Amino acid sequence: MKKCDAEKIRIADYSYTLPPEKIARYPLEKRDSSKLLLFRNNTISTRPFSGIGAEIPEGSLLVFNDTRVIHARLIFEKSTGAVIEIFCLSPHAPRDYSVNFQQRTSCSWHCMIGNAKRWKDDVLQMKVSVNNENVLLSARKIESNADDVIVEFSWNNPGFTFSELLEIAGKLPIPPYLNRASEARDDETYQTVYSAVEGSVAAPTAGLHFTSEVMRSFRKKGIQSARVTLHVGAGTFKPMKSETIGDHDMHMEFISVSRETVQALYENENNLIVVGTTSMRTVESLYYLGKKILLQPDIQPEELVVFQWEPYGEENPVSPKLALKSIIDYLIRNNADQLLAFTQVMIVPGYTFHYPQALITNFHQPQSTLLLLIASGIGKYWRDVYDYALQNDYRFLSYGDSSLLWLTANQAI
Repeated sequence: MKKCDAEKIRIADYSYTLPPEKIARYPLEKRDSSKLLLFRNNTISTRPFSGIGAEIPEGSLLVFNDTRVIHARLIFEKSTGAVIEIFCLSPHAPRDYSVNFQQRTSCSWHCMIGNAKRWKDDVLQMKVSVNNENVLLSARKIESNADDVIVEFSWNNPGFTFSELLEIAGKLPIPPYLNRASEARDDETYQTVYSAVEGSVAAPTAGLHFTSEVMRSFRKKGIQSARVTLHVGAGTFKPMKSETIGDHDMHMEFISVSRETVQALYENENNLIVVGTTSMRTVESLYYLGKKILLQPDIQPEELVVFQWEPYGEENPVSPKLALKSIIDYLIRNNADQLLAFTQVMIVPGYTFHYPQALITNFHQPQSTLLLLIASGIGKYWRDVYDYALQNDYRFLSYGDSSLLWLTANQAI
């Protein structure tokens, strides 16, 4: 599909009525007791999620996003009594997540500010108690941009990292459509059981259904697994307010993929199932990153970026397997174990998929980029899937039920 055609897609064509009572405001007591909608060969049926292993062929490779949600919401109270919320979105300096989290005196982040009019140029401060020691955490505005504010954080005790302070002082950000404050139990239920790498401000919710029992059932059947990391940004909740998608700016997100995972993808390109839209965006971004590396073997790390409209009107396509091979060779040449990059890729109807055969995912909001991704994978049948879910008492959005969708549209050979 050409870029000019993709940009003309009307957002209103990807809408449906979602009654408020269908939104799951809390998770089920047991993660894998949710429903699983199965879509394959253009037919729809219901299974228990706990039995998902029976629906996945032996020898398949499942790809999980192992990002972990951070306590990104910091609440400061001014001497006047005004409350200022600083929502940490992504690191500014140092830019690398892991390096930023390990800072011991100061760091800066791209942030959203709540009650911004009440915060001028003064320095905000908060007392934090960590292991019976008091730390004074300060926040100062450095720069205001159209989409965010860069905030410098500093603290007076180098015995603690920014990660440790954020864990104690911050609050877990749950989705706004839950219409409730975060609770203590969300600290556990809003993380996947395999979360490992800190950085997200929203959970990769397709993974919330998995339990250790389900994972064991995969291993018992000979189903392999691999992990990628995409740190989910607040942009995942950004509504599309324009008439066509050409006027919507997709959010940029950090991804990290190990050489071991790229090798596993290379060896299992025809047996690949991705868990969640974030894993889908990561895996598909590898094609365009691999192509860049193939064309520019000495490409600089800061150039490893996939832009929003890059997949549309693509010139000189390469084989998906060759793209992965080029990444493996690049990592070997640079003696690196991880491919670090950023992606802004927007997957809309007409997109050509390069790797996955199926997607495990929850049910998404009307007129969202996530719903467009679903429609990209199963074409016009997305309406049948969502109508079925609505008529059969499925629970929607982050804490809702799940689906296993076998892709039908635009698969690369």
